[in-house]
Amino acid sequence: MTEKPATRPSKVTGIEILSADAGWRNYHFVKLTTEDSVTGWSEFDEGFGSPGVGAAIQRLSARVVGQNALQHERIYAELYAATRPAAGGVVAQALGAIENALLDAKAKLLGVPCYELLGGKIRDRVRVYWSHCATWRINHPSWYTPPIEDLDGVKAIGSEVREKKFTALKTNIFTYDADGKPTGWRPGFGSPFQPALNVDRKVLRDLRMHLEAIRDGAGPDIDILLDLNFNAKTEGYLKILRAIVDLDMFWIEIDSFSPEALGYIRRQSPHPVSSCETLLGLREFLPYFREQAMDVAIIDTPWNGVWQSMKIAAAAEAFEVNVAPHNFYGHLCSMMNAHFCAAVPNLRIMEIDIDRLAWDHELFTHLPEIKDGHLIIPDRPGWGTEPNEDGIRAHPPKTSGGLLNYGRKLS
Repeated sequence: MTEKPATRPSKVTGIEILSADAGWRNYHFVKLTTEDSVTGWSEFDEGFGSPGVGAAIQRLSARVVGQNALQHERIYAELYAATRPAAGGVVAQALGAIENALLDAKAKLLGVPCYELLGGKIRDRVRVYWSHCATWRINHPSWYTPPIEDLDGVKAIGSEVREKKFTALKTNIFTYDADGKPTGWRPGFGSPFQPALNVDRKVLRDLRMHLEAIRDGAGPDIDILLDLNFNAKTEGYLKILRAIVDLDMFWIEIDSFSPEALGYIRRQSPHPVSSCETLLGLREFLPYFREQAMDVAIIDTPWNGVWQSMKIAAAAEAFEVNVAPHNFYGHLCSMMNAHFCAAVPNLRIMEIDIDRLAWDHELFTHLPEIKDGHLIIPDRPGWGTEPNEDGIRAHPPKTSGGLLNYGRKLS
């Protein structure tokens, strides 16, 4: 429904948290209501190492209710001031979730898509890459089918990417047992628990074998991205880069808490380096920009808030760095990121998960429209989709999930 443009302030009357079962994790949403009966939505996440975001949002909501929903920057500044002694982390993600719900409400009050609040759209469609390609079907075969159980399955999904007219894919690190069965290798997230994060010869051999199989299926014209996450130290990342020096890679994604270490890696890398998806706020990004530590800065807009993310992207532009959104959540997050991508000048590419849960379509009023490997920017007011509350109630959340349960069997 298209709301009438606001002609006066519209006070926030309530903030509610809703959650839904998302297979190996949960989806989480903020529902913000105004006195004009307009609802602003945002999606946030507690499964990517951030338990307690919902509790922080609820605690902060008392300072939001009664304020003018159109004044999202003022509200953000006040919440930041109130939480400055504990800035960052879960608190920062709570502020981002509230900001995103305010943006949706404001856009609906004005009767415009959210990209209009960001300066207007630069592009009508955004190139996307098929993220967690092979990864979800290997790590979570109960929810993402068909399961991948060998290199033939890896090759087959590479072919599927090409046949469905995507132009890029991203995969992760896997090791293979004596029978050729793959297992996700993510010691940075405790699975297996190897806190030294050393990279041995078998990991290098298996990773190269995995990449060659997916390339064999995808063919020569598909861009391949590799996400190494936090799974090594500086020495290990360099070993991996040397092991795949001759492979054609779009980028290597590396997470590091040290901008100096990442800069050292980038200067020796034969491939472009992307990073920073776990950073919060412009202050955390600046040392990486100054170090020229990455070719592409990845910004998590659900964590940071889309308005704050535009500021980070502007700073990246000043350092001659392009940006890409971190996007592996539900369809609302994809729409939020789509509006960011539509408006930001220095965009590289957009992440999106194509393998979906069987009931994902039940949880949202509109799904992302993807054509020939590009997401079409919606022109509906707000983000262009909303959570379906009937669908959410039909799929109640689990009591556990996400990274805290990696390596454990979920019910």
